[in-house]
Amino acid sequence: MSDPVIGTTVLHRVEGGVSHITLNRPDAANALLAEMRNAVIDLLAEADADSAIRAVALRSNGRHFCSGADVGGIAAGTPAHPVVGDATRRIMQGAQRLVASILDCGKPVVAVVQGPAAGLGAHVAYACDMVVAADTAFFLEPFLLRGIIVDAGGAYMLPRMVGMQRAKELALLGDKLPAAEAKELGLVNRVVPADQLDAVADELLARLAGLPTTAVALTKRLFNRSFDGDRAASFLQEAMSQELQSKSFDSTEGISAFMERRPTQFQGR
Repeated sequence: MSDPVIGTTVLHRVEGGVSHITLNRPDAANALLAEMRNAVIDLLAEADADSAIRAVALRSNGRHFCSGADVGGIAAGTPAHPVVGDATRRIMQGAQRLVASILDCGKPVVAVVQGPAAGLGAHVAYACDMVVAADTAFFLEPFLLRGIIVDAGGAYMLPRMVGMQRAKELALLGDKLPAAEAKELGLVNRVVPADQLDAVADELLARLAGLPTTAVALTKRLFNRSFDGDRAASFLQEAMSQELQSKSFDSTEGISAFMERRPTQFQGR
């Protein structure tokens, strides 16, 4: 990728079948500029299309995971005389597109949260398939405290993840949500001491990278869509996905390994 953002405010490396995407703007609490957001979206699309990539890690450098969108950057990019629809398009093509790119990525995405994750930053983490957080990290919904409403997919994700009443409490009060409480709500998978964060995350990523990747993608799609349709549609999609996966190499390998009582050697195809 020739994007000048890569290697500066967004770092990227591929190792052991894992695409590591790291926000690198610690002096600004990793607030996302538009070009950073777009670079992450492009990297997720590349990971989705590359059969050699089996999992994705979203990380950040510094004390904060991500403080949300860069407010100054948004203000600078706002037209002096906006027309109706400008803000809607900006939100849909910006924060919402980033969250969708995580949800729709066919590879398992793990958020490695070492510090505060606020607004868009929290929603980026919630959109990931798994979240590993340091015990000092916390999450925050600051939107109403700033006189605006929840965006970046929050109104879609939060009620589905924690239930309606807890979602409203998080959004309306804007209280800090420590990592341990986020785990109790089901928003976080692992909470570990800060000095063990990378080791635990890397172990989890290695496990995910060793799974049958196409089966992971289909399972992820089924789960993410399960709240949006009726039972008949969900059952049909499940059956069709099962048939599709049965034609894969990994499906044959999984059954053979079971019958032969040996470890599986999935290839992600």
